Amino acid sequence: MRKILIKTEHCNFDEYYKKIYAKRWQRLRESILLPVVSVSYNEGLASPYYLDRASILAALSLRLPKDETASLILDACAAPGGKTLVLASKMGKETKLLANEYSSERSRRLTAVLDRHLAPDLRSRVLVSGFNAAAAARRHSELGRFSSVLLDAPCSSERHVIQSKTALEKWTPARPRCLAQRQWSLLSAAFLMLESGGSLVYATCSINPEENDGVAGRLLNKYGNKKRSGESESYCIMDKPDFPEGEETEYGRLILPDTAEGAGPLYVARFKKSN
Repeated sequence: MRKILIKTEHCNFDEYYKKIYAKRWQRLRESILLPVVSVSYNEGLASPYYLDRASILAALSLRLPKDETASLILDACAAPGGKTLVLASKMGKETKLLANEYSSERSRRLTAVLDRHLAPDLRSRVLVSGFNAAAAARRHSELGRFSSVLLDAPCSSERHVIQSKTALEKWTPARPRCLAQRQWSLLSAAFLMLESGGSLVYATCSINPEENDGVAGRLLNKYGNKKRSGESESYCIMDKPDFPEGEETEYGRLILPDTAEGAGPLYVARFKKSN
């Protein structure tokens, strides 16, 4: 995707995204306004769960520990729980999953989804927590704690903005900039909490390159060379998702509904922590 060099300080929503997507914007806008295309996911679940096909691909992109390894994986911003269910259905019998959601209201929704869709034996290995994932890496005990980390970060969610007259009127170019800062805090913390050799997936439902490749590139810029993390030297390696859907970006893949039969929007980048 081309880099945007045009000043956007005084743009409204449509002007801003037209400068990014040019002639494609009208077609993309129309596709985002259409209802979400949900599919049924029931592999390993007690009852099916309906979610965007792109969300399934994002969750499946996380490389999980081997079945025989006693491990703990983290879904850092887990609500409403669809990706958590996909991860739970794929993890080995010796693995536990920590589904974290900072918002108490969203955490209650997450718990209800897990209780409904997971069989008791699998549900017992999925724990729910409510800590601030952006601040967790400040605690030494959290460094290198998780074998794999999925971060589906809070984002601009243009699908929701574009469908709300109030949200459109309140939108300014400052919104994606502020969210990108929050996303960076979450992603850098997720990397520090990842053990050496572990897999990290960063995902958003935004179409904004500042929140997508902009944040992913910042992680590689900071940790792409050997950096001290905890007690050992570690560094970040780009490990692009291997699903064919969507289009390739500099650091990941972007699934957009105008070319993916209604799936998305969803951006996915994957990294490996090397030692």
